[in-house]
Amino acid sequence: MTTILSGLLAASLLVGLPTGSAFADEPTDGTGAGQSATEVLESLEVKGRAPKTGYKRTQFGKAWTDVDHNGCDTRNDILNRDLTSVRYKWGTHKCVVKSGTLHDPYTGKDIKFKKGKKTSTAVQIDHVVALSDAWQKGAQKLSKTKRTELANDPYNLLAVQGRANQKKSDGDAATWLPANKGFRCEYVARQIGVKHKYSLWVTKAEKEAMAKVLSSCPAQTVPDYTGVGVATTETTEESEQTDQTDQSDEQDVQTQDDQSQSGEQTQQSDQQASSSVSTPEPAQEPAPTPQQQDVYYQNCTAARAAGAAPIYQGQPGYRSQLDRDHDGVACE
Repeated sequence: MTTILSGLLAASLLVGLPTGSAFADEPTDGTGAGQSATEVLESLEVKGRAPKTGYKRTQFGKAWTDVDHNGCDTRNDILNRDLTSVRYKWGTHKCVVKSGTLHDPYTGKDIKFKKGKKTSTAVQIDHVVALSDAWQKGAQKLSKTKRTELANDPYNLLAVQGRANQKKSDGDAATWLPANKGFRCEYVARQIGVKHKYSLWVTKAEKEAMAKVLSSCPAQTVPDYTGVGVATTETTEESEQTDQTDQSDEQDVQTQDDQSQSGEQTQQSDQQASSSVSTPEPAQEPAPTPQQQDVYYQNCTAARAAGAAPIYQGQPGYRSQLDRDHDGVACE
């Protein structure tokens, strides 16, 4: 045994690996998984928010790219991971999720998911660290390849209630926290892991908000890739937007759930957000005014150039002609 260990040590020194690396507890994914969330937070750089100038969804690559080359797009990968009692669209080799149940970490509710024009948006895929937030806190300096990785990284993605996702918009921990208080510690810890992995910074108000959440759970560690923990709040059954007469659930729906949607709420100042984080009140999506309803985009190229894509059904500029797969989301 001594001879074997000596051989391993010599080999590690020969190739330049740190002594004992084969037995190290340090995570290799860059998130800091398993380490104290508070300690990893302290390692993040604190800076002001950079201008949003130049931000477009396309800066993070094509939405829901099949980055792992498993033949299934990122959205369906996450639905497969986070839903239970999953049923698949026939002929998709267990890729396209037709129905299932989500235990929503943001609200603590159970949501029945059914694929279709009127129902798909009940469950959306949230970027835990919003792409717009990432852009303003270091992602501008990342390569396009690295930004595409960030946008499709399962570690930064959760299937959640559609309404909660839209209320969050591009908020950080200083402006929005999940209504499910039992999930806040894990949520903040995952944001910290994402920012650590991609060398993103936090604002002063954001760091203070994260630290305040973690003060209630000092043993919280940065989570790993095994999904979300069981929420401590009591769950209730909720069936959202279910339409049993909907005939479109057999269509090849590719719903896109990017929080950088039209009508993104303007971020509150870091100072205002810091004072209100204990009882966060996310900004409500403004109701379209008659003037807004007159918004017209000739095509999806024009909508993307205006920063309005994707456009959800009911939002200004939505037209069925732009919604090619008839899933309620245009210009995906």
